Formats: sequence, structure tokens, C-alpha cells
Amino acid sequence: MKRIARSLYARTALTLALAFIVFQAAAFWVVYRTLIVPVAERSADDLAGLIVLSAQTWVELPPPTRAAFERELARRHGLRLTTGVTGATADAPQFAFRAQIETALSRRLGESIVLRGVPETAAAWLDIPVAGHDLHAGFFPDRYAVKPPLAAIAVIALGAFLSLLTALFLVRRITVPLARAAQAASQVGAGELPEPLPETGPAELAELARRFNRMAAEVRDLLDNRTTLLAGISHDLRTPMTRLQLNLEMLRDAPSAARIDRAVADLADMNRLITGYLELARTTQAEMKMRFDLAGLLEEVAADTGLSWQGAVPCEIEAGRLALRQIVTNLVQNAQRYGGGTPVELALECTGKQARVIVRDAGAGIPDDQLEKVFRPFYRLDASRSQATGGTGLGLAIVRQLAETNGWAVSLKNRATGGLEATLEIRR
Repeated sequence: MKRIARSLYARTALTLALAFIVFQAAAFWVVYRTLIVPVAERSADDLAGLIVLSAQTWVELPPPTRAAFERELARRHGLRLTTGVTGATADAPQFAFRAQIETALSRRLGESIVLRGVPETAAAWLDIPVAGHDLHAGFFPDRYAVKPPLAAIAVIALGAFLSLLTALFLVRRITVPLARAAQAASQVGAGELPEPLPETGPAELAELARRFNRMAAEVRDLLDNRTTLLAGISHDLRTPMTRLQLNLEMLRDAPSAARIDRAVADLADMNRLITGYLELARTTQAEMKMRFDLAGLLEEVAADTGLSWQGAVPCEIEAGRLALRQIVTNLVQNAQRYGGGTPVELALECTGKQARVIVRDAGAGIPDDQLEKVFRPFYRLDASRSQATGGTGLGLAIVRQLAETNGWAVSLKNRATGGLEATLEIRR
């Protein structure tokens, strides 16, 4: 319950409800002060004027006609004038705007007037001394009391209530997706892969859900890669460590230069594996961008890998130079290793929006259903884990991770003439 009370929806609903109550109170006060009270005062003054005028008219009329005047006055205005006993002995019943009516009568008659009533009746009476006659005037307050403009108040209340409901509906449309995102974020933090958030609703919320789903998938991939990396480390290092231990044990009994060479080779293999793992671990950080000539970088890679390259026109880009050089080097070495000894072709296509580095070989290629799988860490087309035939399985994984971290795209496809084509796309 406490958590619900602290939620964004509950707090927003409470704020809107309080604003609604304050608005209603302010609206009622404005209507009361600017409409109901002035109308009530005007109505009370009109009633006081009618009573005084009727009493003065009654005095001036000939006695034989007074009864007819009294009947007409009662029929038309609900006002009774009499000199008889009215039976009014108690205060008049309380009704709205009684004070305004008494004030208006007192001002008209020049003396303090207090309305009196007859028990068990709704009539109000007052005494009017006029020209020696002790007149009594009676009326029904309900006939002259100002009725509150209930229709206007109802319209204002209904409008405010509908506005409140609309606001709560809109707030709920915002808070519910946010609550789902918060719950999904807690699942991602726990290492779980939540159900994808619905990418619907307002554009901002849909974009938030889309980015969150992408982030959750990337976090899941990182966790999977970490698990695979740890498993690969334990597997790949165990073999050279076992050979190294065996050679050391054999050196106790029969020292041999060949065994020492094999131990040194095992240490070199282990060092190469660890270097590959460290390179993969560093691919999660984007490199600082700098402006340089991509054609010049490709010329350096070709010289380092012993590749014959004819060069290309200058192509200025802004990117991470070291990461880009490592990607191209890995692609070229991969083509040289698995291209079956065929010449490797390096090409550069530079346009106004992007630059494309293409590495081609004429080897056996890769089955179409495994073109994406080879980018996974430790995945080898060779079923064995032998480094002599399949390498460490980290080269293309490093390429893909570096490309995604720096916002580039890398892909593989089989050539129609045979062999494999690797393409790296860089936005300029």
C-alpha cells in the first residue's frame, strides 16, 4: 500500500484531485459572490418595495375595495395584507437570504424588521404600521428566495470532473508503460531477459520501449558472451597447461631441449589466447574519434599483412583509427587463413555519406546458414577445438563487437564466383 501511495500515478491522481477540489471551491465562491448574492439582494429589495407599495396602496383605497385588492394581491404576487390576527408568534423559518430580505425591509420602512412565522407553516410575516393602521404582510419565502444556478454549477462541476478523468486517463497511459519499463529493468539487472515491451502508444513512449528492448537484448548478449568467454578460456587454456605440466614432469627425469621448446610453444599459445581474450574484452568501449585518411590506413594494413594492394583515392573519415585498423586486419588475416591460398582482394568505395571497405577471397566460402554464427565468440566451422585448424574463434567476434561499439556495420556474404566477401560500412 505504501509503495502504491508513492507511485507516480497515485501522486499525480492526488494532485489532480486536490486541484479539482480547489477549482470547484473557487468556482463556487466566484459564482456565489458575483451572481447569487447580487441577485438575492436585488430580489430582496424588489420584495421590500412591493410590500411597502402594496401597504401604501391599501391605505389609500376606499374601504369597500380593499378586500378585492387583497385578493388580487394574493393571486398575482402571493402576498397577503391583513389587519386581522395572523397567529405569527415565533421567528420565521430559516431560509436562504433571509438576512438580505430583513435588511431591505428595514431600509424601506425606516425601522428594524424581524420576520415572524406561524408554527407549522412556511409563511413569513411582518408588521407594517401605515397611517394609523396596523397592517400585517405575509409571503412565502420559497416564492421569492433566489434559487442557486444549479445548472451552471452542474455544468462547471461536470466539466471539471471530465477534465479530471481525462487527465487521469492520460497520466495512466504514461505511467503504466513507465512502470512496465521499471519492472523490466529490474529483471535485466537480475540477469533475466524480460518480455519485450509493447512498442505502441505515443511516439516518445514507443521509442523508449524500442530502445529498452534493444538494450535488454544487448545486455543479454553481453551476458551470454561473458559466459561463453569464461567457458572458452577454461577450455582453451586447459590443453596447453596440461601439455606444459606433462613436459615439466618429464623434464625432471630426462632433460631435453625438444621438451623445453614444446613448453615454450605452449606458453606462446597461452599468451596468444590471453591476448585474444583481452582484445575481445576491450571491444565494449568506443574509441575516441579522429579525422584521418582511410586509404592511407588500408595501405598500412596491406603492408603489415603482406597483401598486394593497388591503393585508392583519399577518403577522409572521422572514426576510431585503432579499432578500424584492427577490424580490417582481422578480416584480411581471416581471408588469408581460410581463403585456400587464393589471392586476397582489398577494395575501398568512398561516397558522400559512407565508406565501404571490402575484403574478398576465392576460397570455399561459408554455408549460408552459418554466415551470422561465425561472429559468435569461439564459434568455428571446424568441429574440433584445434587451434591448428580452427584458430581461437575470436577473430570475427572481435570484428563484430568493435563494429557495433563504434556504430559501424560488418557483414559476410558468399560470392557468386566462389569465395567470401566481407564488407565494413562506415558512416562519414
